[in-house]
Amino acid sequence: MWNAMPNEIADIELRLLMDAIYYRYDYDFRDYSALSQQRRVTHALGQMGCPTISALQEKVLHQPNAFLRLLQFLTVPVTSMFRDPGYFLALREEVAPVLHTYPSLKIWIAGCSSGEEVYSMAILLHEEGLLERAIIYATDINPRALEKAKSGAYPMASMPHYHANYLLAGGRRALSDYYSVSHGVARFDRALCGNISFADHSLATDNVFSETHLVSCRNVLIYFNKPLQNRALGLFHESLCRRGFLGLGNIESIDFSDYADRFEVQLRQQRLYRKL
Repeated sequence: MWNAMPNEIADIELRLLMDAIYYRYDYDFRDYSALSQQRRVTHALGQMGCPTISALQEKVLHQPNAFLRLLQFLTVPVTSMFRDPGYFLALREEVAPVLHTYPSLKIWIAGCSSGEEVYSMAILLHEEGLLERAIIYATDINPRALEKAKSGAYPMASMPHYHANYLLAGGRRALSDYYSVSHGVARFDRALCGNISFADHSLATDNVFSETHLVSCRNVLIYFNKPLQNRALGLFHESLCRRGFLGLGNIESIDFSDYADRFEVQLRQQRLYRKL
């Protein structure tokens, strides 16, 4: 007789759910961190009225709207404008002078979520005189997050924190110069969007789409297992031009990855690397 413990059953259910999502909707979460999946799916169970992961799988398979709702739990964004200001200050002081040497620029923000980092990057490039010659590719797998990013609208209550980050990141004006306020919402200047291309892209299944000079993928790899981390780093390496820059989140690293010897450390504390 099969005597699987409840946690073992849940592990099986979780794997089957990820398989179902992949084969039904072509979204591949199978190589995401199991711990992260468990935490997010457990939260989704209560919110979506499902007693078990198997019940959630049945709902997701037969109700596309249920999958879109679950997707919001699986790709929960934790972001803010100029998050980890030291990173953006390093981009301003160490990377921007090199970017000035190129006649045109392509920058890829992978896993852009609801877009706060995208507008942070656009503002930084504008202040460094680089935005007009740049194309920013902002990609994510969550269509609702991309729609929010395209809107450029964020709660006014977040602006004091974002403004403080902006100043710590070397901001040269007031952050309020870049947005207008209506009904408690800060809406960023549409002029910042002229050079931004928002697109659906999966680091788990899609390929490189352009040569780039800077890839910024922050706090995304922590949700991947090692094979998927290597796949993503391979995409970034392939995309980057010779001596291009790679920026990761402050607890992420290329150390011990398959690509550790293909980058050199530019600034370790800020997780900035440069392609060899």
